[in-house]
Amino acid sequence: MAVTASLGGLLFGYECGVMNVVLVMDAFRIFFKFHNWNGDALDENGKEITNDSQEKWYRDLKEADNKATLEGVITSSFVLGALCGALMATYLGERFGRQRTIMIGACIFTCGAIIQGLSVRSWIMIAIGRLITGLSIGCNGVLCPTYISEVAPAKIRGTLSSCYQLMTTFGIIVAAIINSIVWYYTNIKPEGLGVKRSDIWAEVPNFEWRFALLFQVVPGLGLAILMSFLPKSPRWLCSKDRDEEAAEVLAKLNATSTSDSLVQEELKAIQEDVAATRAAGSSSVGELFSPVIRRRTFITFLMQLFQQWTGINVIMYYQSQIYGEIGFTKFMSTVVLPIINNFVNFISTFPGMWGIEKLGRKTLLVIGSLMMMVFHISTWAFSTQTYKGKLWQYLAVASIFLMVFSFAWTWGPVPWVYQAEVFPLRVRVKGSAVGTVSNFLNNWIIAFVGPALMKAWSTKTFLLFAAACFLAWVYSQFYVIECKGLNLEEMDAKMAGKA
Repeated sequence: MAVTASLGGLLFGYECGVMNVVLVMDAFRIFFKFHNWNGDALDENGKEITNDSQEKWYRDLKEADNKATLEGVITSSFVLGALCGALMATYLGERFGRQRTIMIGACIFTCGAIIQGLSVRSWIMIAIGRLITGLSIGCNGVLCPTYISEVAPAKIRGTLSSCYQLMTTFGIIVAAIINSIVWYYTNIKPEGLGVKRSDIWAEVPNFEWRFALLFQVVPGLGLAILMSFLPKSPRWLCSKDRDEEAAEVLAKLNATSTSDSLVQEELKAIQEDVAATRAAGSSSVGELFSPVIRRRTFITFLMQLFQQWTGINVIMYYQSQIYGEIGFTKFMSTVVLPIINNFVNFISTFPGMWGIEKLGRKTLLVIGSLMMMVFHISTWAFSTQTYKGKLWQYLAVASIFLMVFSFAWTWGPVPWVYQAEVFPLRVRVKGSAVGTVSNFLNNWIIAFVGPALMKAWSTKTFLLFAAACFLAWVYSQFYVIECKGLNLEEMDAKMAGKA
């Protein structure tokens, strides 16, 4: 059940991972006029051909003046949509329920993928398509972890909730593998190398990027279909006076009968929480800033803010270009290193699923922020020495991999788990939306300015993210409250200062 709901993370991961490869596909760059091509070729190492005896491997594309701006707009439009989707989730999740809204979100994602894949030669259409898929990801980014936390037993809630992050990393690696294979067969030794072109902006075959974007339809429809077989949240059912249905769901989740004492105890706890919520009246956004709740609101907002300013998505969105900047060949930068990095990202999520319950949420944040700060600094330091030889290039890349490892088992899963469990039922979706809005707002900023930062500062950008990781450590050490092992009702008591 948790894995199925976490497929929302798979959609998020594929959407993030696909753009890293699509952005370096020649056909995509020419189609949207990021670059032009006059027919010139490059050698195996991506260097200019100096004599006719050299073997031709790649197109020698010339960058347009507005490339960084267009790249930022197309990439960040997805995140802008996600920001809006997170705001919509509050209303939809309360009115229609978590399960049904996740299904609707998956259908919206599918429509956006189709628009992207069928885009005409204008950045506007693909940006609209990415904005639509973003609406789905933003909505499900709030509701998938919330749904999982509401159907999971307290003792393994953190582990199951972190499945969302696990599936996000899995989606990234799936995108990297599929689209790197596509890139390999369409961008190495293409037709027309060395033949002068009369129109430098003329299109080349566009199968590669259209396939990459249209493939998103598969997981989108898969999530919609599979979610139709899952039960509604028992907490949402109780909030709608459907207690009998809630008891049946709890019985199914605990593999027992509705008369079992465990089911009745859980049902009673939920009913009491719902009754207390109603006695206090309907919730509002302003309640998130009341004396009882505002601390968890600020914790959630800042946690997602710092998650983005660790720099993880600059690496995931633009890693192929970063590796090229360090000095690797096009093949290494586009195929080999991204797949290795995304595999590190995926595997590293498993220690987080263990540590989130054994070590606690706060401990993972403290450890992760310090590790990321160190590896950002080392990446910059090694990158300044790459002119001395291959060893320094590999050391710089190893630091990037270690930074991704540090993120994936700490700051990757913790914010999503934390925001889904700290708020009382009456404002749970609104509170979770605050965190998700913070995530996508800062993600949008990072995605938009990332290309310009890398162009202006090159690898010095890693020092900016190292400073952000230091601030994240201060925040984690002195402001975050641990909530390991508490059920949702005990969490309310602790955050309100009653326990």
